[in-house]
Amino acid sequence: MRTIVSLFGFDPEQERRIQAAAPGCNVIFGKPADLDLGLLEEAEVLCGWWKAAWEKGAGTPGKLKWVQTGSAGVDNLPLGELEARGVVLTTASGVHPVPMTETVFAMLLAFTRKLHHAVRNQTARKWARSEGYGELRGLTLAVIGAGEIGAEVARIAQAFGMRTLGVRRSGRPAPHIDDMHTPERLDDVLAESDVVVNVLPHTAETVRLFDAGRFGAMKPSALFINIGRGTAVDTDALTEALRSGAIAGAGLDVVEPEPLPAEHPLWAMDNVIITPHIGGATKAYKARMTDLFVENLQAYLSKGTPARNIVDYARSY
Repeated sequence: MRTIVSLFGFDPEQERRIQAAAPGCNVIFGKPADLDLGLLEEAEVLCGWWKAAWEKGAGTPGKLKWVQTGSAGVDNLPLGELEARGVVLTTASGVHPVPMTETVFAMLLAFTRKLHHAVRNQTARKWARSEGYGELRGLTLAVIGAGEIGAEVARIAQAFGMRTLGVRRSGRPAPHIDDMHTPERLDDVLAESDVVVNVLPHTAETVRLFDAGRFGAMKPSALFINIGRGTAVDTDALTEALRSGAIAGAGLDVVEPEPLPAEHPLWAMDNVIITPHIGGATKAYKARMTDLFVENLQAYLSKGTPARNIVDYARSY
């Protein structure tokens, strides 16, 4: 009997849907610490990634065929080992666009309406107005890494009356992106943008892509939002750009290193908003994961391969 192990805390109705999608299979739900090692060793399909599960035997060579992750990025997985064993890897792309986009605009509206100052003043019981209140309408927003999350960011940007630019490897047009560009034109896009949103995954090509030169290419009035990976940014260069006024502000859901050390100067800057890597967190997460896993599971069992979000190991996403 084929064994499917899920490491997510799905609720009973979600578990029922998953079991119904895999008739005749042994479907196990639980956490690694609660599961018998023998079951993990027998897993053909693993839903959810947990390092402890891999170490306890879920990655038995020849047994494991497919891993469905719960994240859009896979840089925390042993990609080389998975590829060498012939394991198909799928991401949770499509689960996160709504909360990630709302995180972006929570930060942007805080900056334009100075809510980050207001919260600090409220804590100090201080009635004080800021200077330079603005609005998003009429600004140009660039999405660097214009995939599913980027397209949703652009859709909402257009609803606010913003112009949208995009950068992605293929340069192909995408919904809600007014002008799409290839990475070769990144500096030109940065120079033209009032808001730059990084949604890039972690790859060898994206490490410290945003360095001193890139921040120098931006407008002094520009805002930089990072919801991709902290490794895409040279943190020292960003800190200096914010300190010197090379850019106006930064909203950071991801940083490098993570967590940011308590003594780091970014914490104290009043033109910085930091959230603890919660951009994709939402109460709707498990419901969307259920929909995705059921779709992929049905395709895997009937056709031998998941329906969508298969990772290209050569690109690391």
